[in-house]
Amino acid sequence: MSTLSAVAPSPAARSVEGQFARERWLQVAIFVALTAAVAVLPLAIRDVYTQNIIILTLLYAALSQSWNILGGYCGQISLGHALYFGIGAYPTTLLFTKLGVLPWFGMIVGGLIAAAIALALGWQLFRLAGHYFTIATIVIAEAALLLVNNWDWAGAATGIQWPFAPDSWATLQFARDKLPYIYFALGFMAVTWCATFLIETSRWGYWWRAVKDNADAAESLGVEIFRSKMAAAAISAFFTAVGGSFYAAFVAYIDPESVMAFQFSLLMALPAVLGGIGTLWGPALGAAILIPLTEVTRSYLGGTGRGIDLIVYGVLVMVVALARPQGLISLFARTKAPRT
Repeated sequence: MSTLSAVAPSPAARSVEGQFARERWLQVAIFVALTAAVAVLPLAIRDVYTQNIIILTLLYAALSQSWNILGGYCGQISLGHALYFGIGAYPTTLLFTKLGVLPWFGMIVGGLIAAAIALALGWQLFRLAGHYFTIATIVIAEAALLLVNNWDWAGAATGIQWPFAPDSWATLQFARDKLPYIYFALGFMAVTWCATFLIETSRWGYWWRAVKDNADAAESLGVEIFRSKMAAAAISAFFTAVGGSFYAAFVAYIDPESVMAFQFSLLMALPAVLGGIGTLWGPALGAAILIPLTEVTRSYLGGTGRGIDLIVYGVLVMVVALARPQGLISLFARTKAPRT
């Protein structure tokens, strides 16, 4: 037998590779079609309230995808991502309001700071496992919230108001038209989706899933566990900070509670959990359901003072957790006929 024939892939292997490639291209085609549909939809919707819901849905789809890189693929469940969200919001706001630096530069600065802090924290936190890691992320995020609440130069608990300026892409301020915010959020969501798509089949993607499934077995096969976790943390923190920067520009006002409260950490994690943790489409699907439901129930039921909006919100999460533990994305999974 020749060397070439000995290493040549079998017909079955080529068939599997071909099917995998077709499925990947199909996912790209679906994503392009959905993105185009979302880009056209706002042109027919001029209601500001509905536009705000679209912006928040796209934003949290991107944030949840960012969280999913660390929590879903790598298995490191963080409930302290509000820290990175705030780290993105505050540098962007401070540089713009105090030094006149454009928000675009602040986004990069905030993202890099968040990635650096994620690496510094990961150096110690990744020594913890399971729920100990999760609790540590909550504690650190809450400690940061208290510090910023008492940081006078950054506005402390009073917060910082963005100066009013003419509508401009340069300053990311659009008081009269929400469409630019929609398209920025859509672009941000597309970037996080594409990044996750590329990472999925990269060496890092395979390493992260191996670490999540069985860290000891992965290490025995040569997976560099610590480096894998650190890379996931840095990428996840960077994208989360970019989202915080955009949110600061969108609302034009920030204070510690509005960008670093625990609820932001939950709203990043829950869409992924609801849609399907550790999947490419789960965060977007979960955000498309959870965020509009959250906003609508809060608007129409939250003002009653009876907490009906929170009840509806909680019941949805419980039903999905019991009926579809793998997330709503499992409804679209292909079922294979049993062999006879």
